[in-house]
Amino acid sequence: MKSPTGENIKKKRTIRTRRRRLKVFRLLLFLLLLGAVSWIGLQIFSWGMHTYDTYHAIYQDYANRQAMKRQAMDARFDGYTNVLVLGIDDGSDAAVGREADTIFLLSLSNATGEVRILSIPPGTLARIPGQQEPAVIKSAYAYGGAPLLVQTAAGLLDVTIHQYVVLDLHTLADMIDILGGIDLYVETDMNYEDPEAGLSIHIPQGYQHLDGDTAQKYLRYRGQELGDVGRVQRQQRFLKALYEQILQLDTVTRLPQLADIFQNRMTTSAEIWDSAHLAKVIRGLSAGQPKTIMLPGKPAAWDDTVWQPDAEAVQAKMKELFPELNDQN
Repeated sequence: MKSPTGENIKKKRTIRTRRRRLKVFRLLLFLLLLGAVSWIGLQIFSWGMHTYDTYHAIYQDYANRQAMKRQAMDARFDGYTNVLVLGIDDGSDAAVGREADTIFLLSLSNATGEVRILSIPPGTLARIPGQQEPAVIKSAYAYGGAPLLVQTAAGLLDVTIHQYVVLDLHTLADMIDILGGIDLYVETDMNYEDPEAGLSIHIPQGYQHLDGDTAQKYLRYRGQELGDVGRVQRQQRFLKALYEQILQLDTVTRLPQLADIFQNRMTTSAEIWDSAHLAKVIRGLSAGQPKTIMLPGKPAAWDDTVWQPDAEAVQAKMKELFPELNDQN
């Protein structure tokens, strides 16, 4: 018969052994978890450093580009945000390529929120860099896209252009629909048919609520009585009505849809790092009606679709819009 004392000692030794093994197991498990957490932390730290380095490099590239741009810009325009807005045609003429059918300079005062819109007829004669002879400014887009047209417009006006935005008529139509349409007085009956271009315009005179499709037809219509001058005048009336609609309170709920169009269906020189400045400018927009101006000049005697700018009158108008230009460099 085995001694009870011996059995108890054996059981206690077994229990102590199990406890030691459990402690060792827990220690190993703790060390394993500690190692895993340390490894994961190291990976997160490495990823964070890599991400920081990546975005820092991207931002540094942006900062370098901005510094180079500022060197090329006239400091007298620092109090403004000047944006060249380009409406591009459908490119139905394959031999010419897509051209800028609508061109206007949107000038925003950073301090007061005042908005000025200077319309440039697409048939304006201008010096296009790289071309030997003056040509209509809308063709600059076909030659070198928005950057070349910006360069051409800046030279024509002798002003600094900070950003550009490019959109086509289909995108504009969708924007108008998102805003709920535009209320506008149509000054005359508009009737025009162009089966080859698939264009059919029939808009009666009077107060109208224009949806997106009708709005883009209103902007494209070119009457015989005033030609491109009449079209620019209609564009200016439309822009005033659009500005008034944008300032409405119910527009706020539609901002996500508008932002989606801006990000995915427009071409712009603005970068993500510019968004803070642009948002600040937009928040400070004046509630007053924008001032609209047409580039001083007259139709060419040989072709009424060509606009001959009056250089002296253009210079005087720029000094009126930007008083800082009256100061000597």
